[in-house]
Amino acid sequence: MGRGAGIAVVSVVFAAMAGAAGYGVYEFAGADGPDAGPAPARTGPPDAQEVRDAARDFLDAWAGEDPAGAAALTDAPSRARQAVAEYWDVLDADSMRTTVRSPSGTRVPFTVKVSLPAGDGKAEWSYGSSLTVVRDGADGRAVVSWAPAVLHPSLESGQHLAAGPSDAPPGVVHDRDGRVLDLQEHPSLSGILPRLRAQAGDGHEGTPGTEVRVVRDGSDETVRTLHTLAKGKPGKPLRTTIDADLQRAAEEAVASRRENSSLVAVDSATGGVLAVANNPAAGFNGAFSGSWAPGSTFKVVTAAALLERGASSGTSLPCPAQLYVNGKEFHNSEGGSAARATLAQDFAASCNTAFISLRDRLPDDALTSTARDVFGLGLEWHTGVESRDASVPPPGGDPVEKSATMIGQGRVQANPLAMASVAATVRSGRFRQPVLVPGQEQVAAARTLSPGVLDQLRSMMRLTASSGTAAPALAGLGGDVGAKTGSAEVDGQETANGWLIAYRGDVAVAAVVERGGHGVDSAGPLVGAVLAAG
Repeated sequence: MGRGAGIAVVSVVFAAMAGAAGYGVYEFAGADGPDAGPAPARTGPPDAQEVRDAARDFLDAWAGEDPAGAAALTDAPSRARQAVAEYWDVLDADSMRTTVRSPSGTRVPFTVKVSLPAGDGKAEWSYGSSLTVVRDGADGRAVVSWAPAVLHPSLESGQHLAAGPSDAPPGVVHDRDGRVLDLQEHPSLSGILPRLRAQAGDGHEGTPGTEVRVVRDGSDETVRTLHTLAKGKPGKPLRTTIDADLQRAAEEAVASRRENSSLVAVDSATGGVLAVANNPAAGFNGAFSGSWAPGSTFKVVTAAALLERGASSGTSLPCPAQLYVNGKEFHNSEGGSAARATLAQDFAASCNTAFISLRDRLPDDALTSTARDVFGLGLEWHTGVESRDASVPPPGGDPVEKSATMIGQGRVQANPLAMASVAATVRSGRFRQPVLVPGQEQVAAARTLSPGVLDQLRSMMRLTASSGTAAPALAGLGGDVGAKTGSAEVDGQETANGWLIAYRGDVAVAAVVERGGHGVDSAGPLVGAVLAAG
């Protein structure tokens, strides 16, 4: 063990027992002379003297860090030697003192006081145990009946003691107003808050203590904790951008769906994430790390690109029921059509064919560059925890792929975090990368939309919220409300994923419901509930 020769003096102290001689000196007198020959092996239960001697010798050897010597004084030398050696090595004990209490027949109770490393210093651990002395059938010696419980009464076969760090008491995590975030009340944060502490560093995770545990042989699985040698120090408090009220509303909203669903709310003025919720709450954080086609919610980006290149919200733009591109049929939800409509009306009605008909007005890289340079989609975000960035790859000259990109299908991939940010960018007029900790560094987009384009884009989202496809989910909400619905078809999936993104004042929200169908029916109530709470 490398501790050198400085082990503390070990002693075994026996308490007086009524009717017995003192334990300090022992004399043995044989009945026969020196030429009488070897005595026969003794039989029967060990007497009081043998019990005292066997116990004393075993405890001396154990406390003296002599596994071989201690094991030789038991009825199972191989198992005892391994266990005693492991006791010293795994606990990394410095010294030990044992004190025997009054024996009861062949049972000898005793206490152990052992010095162990604890934090930056040492700590003493005291506990009681007992041993039983039996007659060895082979040579008649009085020996200790071996069992793991001799070393500690909680030990069973296949277990050993271990001393090591305890879980560090984490620092309290607060919401943006200083309220404590309770993981039982906000289960979707259970995988996020520990990572935030780890990322924050600087003492937010807490300092581990030191404890003695019973663990299973061959593993680090803890059976039970026996004693705390040194208490851990709680980490420093950490404030987040989460709003406890909105988080609660988000958790309740996604839990109302039987399908998998995810939701994110963002403060459009700062980029701070106000709520993140998933159903199921435990496990994969789809709200941040999921990857789905965003469907028609991506038409916010497409409309921005079209408006920047000369289109206007009042541009006459019919909405046919079907449109064919190189033999590929594109259609609208439930075959809807409108012979007379404007770009704003097509946006509010979520007309796929109308938007696809304008594909030639955009260069092949227009949607990729607008998504990246204005909305930050495709940039490397650092939110404070693991997240997956959106992807809007260029169509590569393929008109079918370009048509699919126009309506958020094809190879376009996003999650509620990304799409809540899209809504927030329209509301504020500037991309602010979502973060979970105030003051965290935020990557910047290359440019903003012009005031004229922003005004038209906002008016189109307001129209969608007030009388378009999103209206049934957002009815009754006051203030400045804008929205866009989406239903994203997935190959091999009978029912589309339902999306809705919206803002009300500075709160921007996005939700997706897998196989939810129409976005207004599935994701709409989730978004509406959070906006109402905000």
